[in-house]
Amino acid sequence: MKTAAYVGLSGKEKAAKVKKTRTIPPWLKGFVVPVIILALWQYAGSAGLISETVLPTPLAILASFYELAVSGELADNMKISIARAAGGFLLGGGLGLLFGILVGFSKKTESYLDPSLQMLRTVPHLAVTPLFILWFGFDELSKVLLIALGAFFPIYINTFLGIRGVDAKLFDVARVLEFSWRHQITRLILPAALPNILLGVRLSLGIAWLGLVVAELMGSSAGVGYMIMDARQFSQTEKVFVGIIIFAVVGKLTDSFVRLLERKLLKWRSSFQGTN
Repeated sequence: MKTAAYVGLSGKEKAAKVKKTRTIPPWLKGFVVPVIILALWQYAGSAGLISETVLPTPLAILASFYELAVSGELADNMKISIARAAGGFLLGGGLGLLFGILVGFSKKTESYLDPSLQMLRTVPHLAVTPLFILWFGFDELSKVLLIALGAFFPIYINTFLGIRGVDAKLFDVARVLEFSWRHQITRLILPAALPNILLGVRLSLGIAWLGLVVAELMGSSAGVGYMIMDARQFSQTEKVFVGIIIFAVVGKLTDSFVRLLERKLLKWRSSFQGTN
C-alpha cells in the first residue's frame, strides 16, 4: 500500500511525502518539554531527593486536584475567580479600547489625556492596592476595579499604536475612492489596526489574571487566590500548586482563544510565520 502511494512521484516528492508523514503534529510538540520535566520531577520526588513539603510530586498534586474537584471546592472557587477576571477585563479592556481609539484619532485628545495615562501606567498594582481597600473596602468592587486597572493599559497602548501605525498611503487611496470618514474608520483604519488591538487583548488578559491574584491575595474569602493563601497557612504545598496550575491553564486557554480569533479575523494578512 505504501509503495503504491509513491508510484509516479519523483525522488524529491517522495522524500517530502515521507518527511510529512513522519512530522510530529504542532500541537503535540508543545507537550514534549512539560512531559520531560514532569518525569524528572516525579523521579526526584519518589527517590527522596526533594522534600515533599517543599516540592510535592506531580502525582501528589494530581491527587490533591482530584480531592478538590470531587469536594466541589475547586469548582466554586474557579467560578468566583473567573467572574472577577471577566468583569475586570471587560471593564478595563472596554475603556482601554475606547480611549485608545479617541487618542489615536485625535492629536488634541492625545495632548490632553496621554501624558496622564502614561503616568498612571507606571504605578504598580501593589502601590495602589491600599488605596483601593480604603476607598472600596474588601468587597467585589475593589477587586474588579483593580483587575480593570491592569487590563486597561495593554489594550489602550496597542490600539493607539495600531491606529497611528496605519500607512499614510492608504488614506490617499481612500480619497481617490471617495471614502467617507465613517468608511475610512470602519474599512481602513480599524482593520489595519486590528493586529495590534488583538495583541493588546492577549496582553490584557494576561495582566487581568495577574491583577486577579493580587486582588484575591489582598483580602478575600473565596476564589483560587484565597485557596492558595489558605493552603499556604497550613503548609499544603500540593494545594498551592493546584491553584498555580489552574491560573496557568485558564490563562493559556484564554490566550489560545484570542489566537484563534486572530487566525479567523486576520486571514487577509500575509506575514512571516517562521521557519520549520
